Amino acid sequence: MIDRNDPVESAHPSKLLPRSKAHRSTPLEALPAHDEFSTSTRVLETTSIVAALVLLILLMVRCLPLIMSHPASLLVWMLGVIAADFGSGMIHWFADTWGHETMPILGRRLLRPFRVHHLNPDDFLRRDFIDCNGDVALLQIPILALALFLMDRVSWGGALGTFCMGLCGVGMFTNQFHQWAHQRSPAPIIRWLQRRGVVLSRAQHRLHHRQPHQQAYCITTGWCNTPLERIGFFPRLERLITRWTGRQPRADYLEFISRHPVGHRK
Repeated sequence: MIDRNDPVESAHPSKLLPRSKAHRSTPLEALPAHDEFSTSTRVLETTSIVAALVLLILLMVRCLPLIMSHPASLLVWMLGVIAADFGSGMIHWFADTWGHETMPILGRRLLRPFRVHHLNPDDFLRRDFIDCNGDVALLQIPILALALFLMDRVSWGGALGTFCMGLCGVGMFTNQFHQWAHQRSPAPIIRWLQRRGVVLSRAQHRLHHRQPHQQAYCITTGWCNTPLERIGFFPRLERLITRWTGRQPRADYLEFISRHPVGHRK
């Protein structure tokens, strides 16, 4: 067991982090897996997807005429798409780097799934569309509702709506793009989108699954990964947080994988 107060460097991450493809030589029943959700949770996720899609369609109906009449609005929409990718990286980085999986709400629904995913990536492939996208859709509902509410009430409502159409229209399916990046033979149209960088590609996401899993955090389109890595964004942010709080990045994560040695054995 790793002492959470020890610096991450003292834990020798290269020895503790799971080796790529190690899970393939491990019996499936011995690997950690994603939680199975209850019927009530599944109903909530299904309802969230339907509600978010309805709100997104309403927002598109409102915003598309603005984009048609003001082509410069496409830049605002693109900023929303970029923000969705950046946001996916921030959430992914947080889940990989900070907090314990026993935290209320976030622990089981956010942190643990990402950490299980490093030890058993293929388990993600058994999750269906609702399981994959329900939680993200739930988070998109208030954003879409607020954008629709403000469109005719503030002078910048049109720009806000267009931005949110890009943010939520793409961001809502972040986990779906992530899952496609793990599929060995996705549909031809998906492969076409991946090859052209429209959605996260297998090659792009494979970088994250290399030890020590500290790059390519953005999993919507993957557009932000290269610029963020060039400026050392996440390592700089980690050092800043450690300086302010004294907390060491990935201390809880390393403790988690130390309890699942079968997932990173040689």
